Amino acid sequence: MNAREFKNKIYSELATVSKALSNPHRLEIIELLAQGPSSVEHIADETDLSVASASHHLQLLKKARLVSTRKKGKYRYYSLASEKVFEVWTALRTLGISQNAEINRLMKDFRESHHNLEPISTEDLQKRLNDGEALLIDVRPGEEYSAGHIASAISIPKSELLQRLKDLPKDKEIVAYCRGPFCTMADEAIALLEKEGYRTTKLDIGYPEWEMVNQSK
Repeated sequence: MNAREFKNKIYSELATVSKALSNPHRLEIIELLAQGPSSVEHIADETDLSVASASHHLQLLKKARLVSTRKKGKYRYYSLASEKVFEVWTALRTLGISQNAEINRLMKDFRESHHNLEPISTEDLQKRLNDGEALLIDVRPGEEYSAGHIASAISIPKSELLQRLKDLPKDKEIVAYCRGPFCTMADEAIALLEKEGYRTTKLDIGYPEWEMVNQSK
């Protein structure tokens, strides 16, 4: 094999990975799988895809070796193939936010349509939690919370928030988080909480990023 053949093969293999990442639905699926293993049915529900379409995207990600599968009972569960996949996703997201003005505009417009609050930093959140000034709520679906969550967070899925307001104290700031900066559940939860008279804000990272930040310390 000469140098040109080597380069052609190497870049062709890399292109297989980048091609798998070139679809918006597959990017959302990777973000979802970063929360923990999921069935195709859960993935379809959370991404507004049909089960057939979600399965097709998962097979393409599997072919690119970005996801793996295991069977549990009658269901097949999908996971990210390794933590490197999540690292690539966060790097791509960071690149998009830093280089693409439209992404920033969309994020700003969506946030301002729900609330006018700036996200809290991980350092400020930890201090307020340690001082007993804040309560952290995880508004993702319960199965995602069970797969992994920030240690001090309590699970109140967005779909249950209105019915569980009585569980939330009004003498503390309520901090909501979901899957990360592109996730909308925390923004919607904050809008509801503000309407009900709670002091609230958003943590702009999700559980996987929180773990990554704490592991690097």
